[in-house]
Amino acid sequence: MTAVAPPRSPRQRRADTLHRLENDVDAWVATADPAGTPHLVPLSYLWDGETLLLSTAAGNPTARNLRAVGRVRLTIGPTRDVVLVEGTAEVVEVDTEVADAFAAKTGFDPREQRDFPYFRVRPHLVQAWREVNEMAGRDLMVDGRWLV
Repeated sequence: MTAVAPPRSPRQRRADTLHRLENDVDAWVATADPAGTPHLVPLSYLWDGETLLLSTAAGNPTARNLRAVGRVRLTIGPTRDVVLVEGTAEVVEVDTEVADAFAAKTGFDPREQRDFPYFRVRPHLVQAWREVNEMAGRDLMVDGRWLV
């Protein structure tokens, strides 16, 4: 049996979450269409310190769901060190500097594809936990405000 580390302090959990948001490249992105049919895909992202930037083909279910419903849930990291983000998304135009930063971080340049819009995700809820001993206090952001 593997020993479970003691729970992190709220400050450490936020620091670890911000590190993961800044340094990880990919997230699992869950959306649903207006009828509630779920869709889950891995997408690369860019964190700017406040929002996540995604890009995907305009015709796929994720893009259609983001345009129609605008709600999204993302998870970053492995199941035993997860960051969960819920938020709203909108289509945005990005300037060259942001598009270059996205391409540099993700290794993927949507500008080289046909009809790959960018979506900005504004987090409303951020949670982070490793083991069951971190389930209490997993909320780091609620209603768009950091609690820690």
